[in-house]
Amino acid sequence: METNPRGIPKSPFVERVEDYVSDKEPVEAVLRKFQEAVSKYKFMEVSSLQRRKVLEEKIPDIEKTLQMVQFLAKEAQARENGEDDEPVETDFELNETLYAKATIVPGKTVYLWLGANVMLEYTVEEAEALLKEKLDTAKHSLTTIAQDLEFLRDQITTMEVNIARVYNWDVKQRRLQKEGK
Repeated sequence: METNPRGIPKSPFVERVEDYVSDKEPVEAVLRKFQEAVSKYKFMEVSSLQRRKVLEEKIPDIEKTLQMVQFLAKEAQARENGEDDEPVETDFELNETLYAKATIVPGKTVYLWLGANVMLEYTVEEAEALLKEKLDTAKHSLTTIAQDLEFLRDQITTMEVNIARVYNWDVKQRRLQKEGK
């Protein structure tokens, strides 16, 4: 069975309904199987949409953090070169709508929140490399999710067309049987 690069199976296109419907597999069973496939594709679509939403929220945060680390690196370099020895005054975000005044003395290390109430100390260079890697990974994931969503929409459409074809074929066969009696 064909799949996309992330293992999502490609749905078959029913050209000849007779190839799918038989005494062993009646129309109802084929329709049920196709409906299950549509349900699975829709579940994968919802899951992908949720992952996309999380990434779309996470990417701006990573970019903002990276910009701040780069700013602090520049300030630390200026401080080291004797160009500027003033601390940096800023508003520190505690929550989405809550800020506190902060005075930062730029140095060679920064602290990054990793999640789950965990914060680690990194050198500025390590922090910048880590954030760039996380940003690249998040953007790549966003691209693959967009591709998966497009693929899933195509598979859902194909399966819905298959269901309609099998159903219409069944209606036609019943009409022919009725006329033949």
